[in-house]
Amino acid sequence: MCGRYALGLQRAEIRALPGYPNLEMGEWVNEDNFAPRYNIAPNSQAPVICRRNASSPGLQMQTMRWGIPYGKVHAKSQQAINARSENIMEGIGMWNKYRSSNRCVVVSQGYYEWQTKGKAKLPHFTKHANGKLMLMAGLYHVSDGNIPNYVFAIITTSASTSLRWLHDRQPVILTTEADVTRWLDTSSKTWSAELGKLLRPTEGLICYQVPKEVGKVGTESPAFVQPVATRKDGIEAMFAKQRTKQDGNKEGIKRKRSPSPVISSVQSKPARKEDENHKKLKV
Repeated sequence: MCGRYALGLQRAEIRALPGYPNLEMGEWVNEDNFAPRYNIAPNSQAPVICRRNASSPGLQMQTMRWGIPYGKVHAKSQQAINARSENIMEGIGMWNKYRSSNRCVVVSQGYYEWQTKGKAKLPHFTKHANGKLMLMAGLYHVSDGNIPNYVFAIITTSASTSLRWLHDRQPVILTTEADVTRWLDTSSKTWSAELGKLLRPTEGLICYQVPKEVGKVGTESPAFVQPVATRKDGIEAMFAKQRTKQDGNKEGIKRKRSPSPVISSVQSKPARKEDENHKKLKV
């Protein structure tokens, strides 16, 4: 699954879409609703790419809320943040009405996933090796009403062979400009087998452990996308503490092996005359 991702770049840099020079972007609808963040969680406002309209090839960026409500109540507790590729290809449930005309691309630097090791959950960050933006396939919904409300979900698929150790799912990542253009082409308002071929795992990504603090919704830091192994307050500091502790233990062992003077807290008694005479005889 994908339940957290990062997009901490400034708006001008996001609009330029680093790594995709031929994708021309028009306006950014509701741009002011987005603040760059390294810890984007469900219910957050974030930018997605979609067509201006079905008949036009022109693209626009639009800030939408992450999570599509479902059920009769449409409560925030009942929302889909992910859509399984298998259900989309088969046209199961609510995804059938979105897959033909409401396709979008979610803009990110990369996504977070947690590795379970015993009782511990260790966060990892996955991104493109060359540092370009990660464009994830998505679907969006527009609510009825006087003021339309735009919400989106990220599509997931089976994890690639190189990432199965981390989780059995990963986002669908559109790696080329051609794939992005094909996914966003909703002019026919139909679904096709060719579109289904885009919903595949992606190889060639890099993944590394990051600080546990990213697990708390609302916390923010550029360090969240940096490997914990290279942070001075991360693994290096932990190793330094371990070395200090080991050195201390070694010193303690050395002290135990070497005799040290023992100072008694009991006041010694005056020597008896027999003892003094005995000492004199020995001399």
